[in-house]
Amino acid sequence: MARIASLHFYPVKSCRGITVDALRMSETGPEWDRRWMIVKPGGLFITQRTHPAMATIAVALEGRLLRLTAPGRAPLEVPGDHDGPSGPVVVWKSECLGIDAGDEAGAWLSAVLGEPLRLVRQDPARPRFANPDYAGPDPHPVSFADAYPVLLISRASLEDLNTRLPEPIPMTRFRPNIVVEGIPAYAEDTMTRFRAGPVVLRGIKRCDRCSITTTDQLTGARHPEQEPIRTLKAYRYDRRLKGVVFGQNCLVESGVGERLAVGDEFAIT
Repeated sequence: MARIASLHFYPVKSCRGITVDALRMSETGPEWDRRWMIVKPGGLFITQRTHPAMATIAVALEGRLLRLTAPGRAPLEVPGDHDGPSGPVVVWKSECLGIDAGDEAGAWLSAVLGEPLRLVRQDPARPRFANPDYAGPDPHPVSFADAYPVLLISRASLEDLNTRLPEPIPMTRFRPNIVVEGIPAYAEDTMTRFRAGPVVLRGIKRCDRCSITTTDQLTGARHPEQEPIRTLKAYRYDRRLKGVVFGQNCLVESGVGERLAVGDEFAIT
């Protein structure tokens, strides 16, 4: 029987994550996951792919207050339900709406990352949906995550990868929501359903990985030899997806409003 080894969510897309003992599931994945996003003027999203220093921005949720901290800066605090103008924002090929968090938040992020930027939270008035090519014809809402509500990885997969790397890396490089233990390395690739009590996740697509995995999630430094991508290409390259794969993207099939906790048993089929 597999068990949940750790749980993680990322309130601000591409900023540092939060590790918790338990989390509540929503239609779009873990509650508060990728509810905010940093955008350029005009609404185009940014991530660590182009702005690796985003990894140095730590995030906390204190009650319903979003708190950001960065080296050498006073903290930024933003109400979790902040008002502001709603306008179009773009995540890859998705155009949706973001509610602007105001000039103070924009100035803080601009100072940290060195260019004009804004902070927005997702406006439910225009939801995003997972790619129907993988999710199926029924609409499945998704937050500001790249494409799908939940990313699941087995602990054994990282352990196997680390035996192949010059130096081991932590799981934070892959930014999962759920880490499971008790299954073989890469077994998550072909498993289609993950059940923990009333929560059922449906695996729909192996996760193709990018340069964020080469970025130290504390310092923002890139690995000089592009590890682990370089090693993964030797044995985890997917020709159909045209990239290396690590982890399984999932939908929330049932259990919206229910909680997952570290140590919960996962029945996998």
